[in-house]
Amino acid sequence: MPHTDNTWDAVVIGAGAAGLFCAGVAGQRGLRVLVLDHSPKVAEKIRISGGGRANFTNRDLDPRAPHKHFLSQNPNFCRSALSRYTPQDFTALLTQHGVPFHEKHKGQLFCDHSADDLIQVLLSECATGGVTRWQPCGVHAVRHSDTNPLPYALDTDQGTVHAHAVVVATGGLSIPAIGASDFGHRLARQFDLPIVTPRPGLVPLTFDAAAWAPWAELSGLALPVLIETGDKKQRAVFAEDLLFTHRGLSGPGVLQISSYWQAGADIRVQLAPEHDWAAALTQAKQRSRKHLSNELSQWLPSRLADTWVQQDPLWQRPVCDVPDKALTRLAEQLNAWRVTPVGTEGYKKAEVTVGGVDTQALSSQTMESRQSGLYFIGEVVDVTGWLGGYNFQWAWASAHACGRALKKSL
Repeated sequence: MPHTDNTWDAVVIGAGAAGLFCAGVAGQRGLRVLVLDHSPKVAEKIRISGGGRANFTNRDLDPRAPHKHFLSQNPNFCRSALSRYTPQDFTALLTQHGVPFHEKHKGQLFCDHSADDLIQVLLSECATGGVTRWQPCGVHAVRHSDTNPLPYALDTDQGTVHAHAVVVATGGLSIPAIGASDFGHRLARQFDLPIVTPRPGLVPLTFDAAAWAPWAELSGLALPVLIETGDKKQRAVFAEDLLFTHRGLSGPGVLQISSYWQAGADIRVQLAPEHDWAAALTQAKQRSRKHLSNELSQWLPSRLADTWVQQDPLWQRPVCDVPDKALTRLAEQLNAWRVTPVGTEGYKKAEVTVGGVDTQALSSQTMESRQSGLYFIGEVVDVTGWLGGYNFQWAWASAHACGRALKKSL
């Protein structure tokens, strides 16, 4: 069919990481691609990520074992896409564009200069593919007809456009201040595709205000811990930093565990995890006349040590005068501090959305749904990565799989 202003091979909804990359891949394979986004700003989630330097992938990702770094009702779903487009593939693209990057921690790769370098790479890839982008341009309705040569019609702020295929790359519900919405979930439901109930992920945890009052004074204090939640069948454990806040806990360890935490469940925190608390406290009692809080300050921040001993009058003594049972109880608590969050800081502070379009309704090879010609990629899908660049790698991999599949199907 001849190309006019309102006919396209594929329309991509969402000008974020997954949407732009998919558009570039498809465009460079000869397809006529239009990208639509209701926000005036392009790829804003990339821009604010990683402290403004975009933690864009992780070298440690193992596509053969996606369950190690990804949550999903079917964690093996993402294996195909991740194995066909790897972190090495994406870093090669950045090198090709002359974008310098570095490894910061545990395989996490960041741009040396700015996240904008990454955005410019995606826009350049789209330009090379002749991709058209309309921003801001909202989509009001998506209709499908089996009888039309171009089966999809989209009513937009700039009129109705027609396409062979529609790619939904609208992300999840996290950070509504930069334009997040449930558009992708609503569109999936419109076409009778199941949704795994969404919830905030990689998000700070909150506690009852009265119960948290003693700990709220520690706001800003960070320390390395071992943190876990769940039972033996579904236990998640992370060795990362914890950060006290006025309302609860944050920091990398808490963000990681939040994606696994279920409402009503507790979390267990091991303070100074490399430390044998029982042995250390027993030895301290035998050799020292210092107050217990001073002894604890050898291994914990002094503010935390002072707050901790206020929980029990028996701990507010010289360590040599603390009863053995009280020291044993203290050691047990420091090894497994059990606290039960009442909730999270919600989507306004969540880095990702857990849940989304059910992978049972999608092809792991192409990202096409069982609704022919309708594709879902990136965060809108029920695939959620760990903190540390894994979610961006899922965006690149799912987008690449979809972009290549579009060419083959059309």
